[in-house]
Order: sequence, then C-alpha cells, then structure tokens
Amino acid sequence: MAQSAFIVRVPEAEPVVGVLRERFDPSARLGVPAHITLLYPFMAPEHITAADLDRVQTLAARRPAFDFRLGHIGRFPGCVYLAPEPAGPFVALTHALSERFPAFLPYAGEHGPAPVPHLTVAQAEAAELAVAEAELRAALAARGGGVFAQCREFVLIENASGRWRRMTSFALGSAGS
Repeated sequence: MAQSAFIVRVPEAEPVVGVLRERFDPSARLGVPAHITLLYPFMAPEHITAADLDRVQTLAARRPAFDFRLGHIGRFPGCVYLAPEPAGPFVALTHALSERFPAFLPYAGEHGPAPVPHLTVAQAEAAELAVAEAELRAALAARGGGVFAQCREFVLIENASGRWRRMTSFALGSAGS
C-alpha cells in the first residue's frame, strides 16, 4: 500500500551526507532526499483530501521559519544520524501534525510520543555503521564541524509509484507571524 510522510528537506546537508546515504541508507535509493522526518507514516496518498492539505497549510503558516545546525552525530540501533540543534522546532511541528491528525502517530507510535528529530545517514550492521560514522566525522570536520541549514517549509512526499516523490510543500510563516 502506498504511504506518505511529512519531512523537512535539508539540501544543505547533501554535500556532506549524499554519498554516505547512497551507500548506507536504502531510502536514498528510493528518491528520499536528505531530510528530517516530521510525521511518518501518514495516510495513503489517495485518501489525502484538499481539506487535509488546507489544514496542514494553516498549521504551517502559524509556525515560524527557523535556522538549525547539524553537527552532532548520534546512533540508534542500526542507524547513524545527525541531530538538529535546536531540536525544539522539529518536535513542535511533529506534535502539531499529530494533534491535527491523531490517527497518525510518529513512527506508528513505536518510539513513544516524542521521537528524536534526526537526519538518517546510515542504516546498516555495526561494522558498516562504524565506517559510515568515521566518514561522516571526517566530512563534518572538513566543513568546519557542522552543516548550517534553514527550515522555511516542509514537504509531503508519497511512494505510490514505488519511489518517493514530492506531492506538495507547506511554507512556514515568517518569524514575525
């Protein structure tokens, strides 16, 4: 069954993580860009209505755009990731989406009510994760220790064709909104 997800694309991270993600993150090979997930899974694309999209746009317009940094490397079992700093705006967006659509919990509720915002770099066995982490450390060091990025929008993506693609984007409000 086709799925959808809300993500924040992080194109600023591609020069650092793109090659690693191609090698170690299967979602990259399915068209998913470097990103931080806000809400996955979301409803099947064919069930998303114009009213649903309007509700999301209203939510987005009420949230300020923000800057963040990716410099801290973390691990989950089977995963190496970059943690955004600050994490709070991502958590707030996830909670807002979950409140609007309570039938869709982040990661289907598998990680509790407060999943950790992260940009997945590698999903692999321990030996491959060690290689990916070492290469990621070197890439970050070459960039002065981190990736500075902006979140001005988030995106709804779907995989009805077997590859993930952008359905639509939602602009965040300005800091003064």
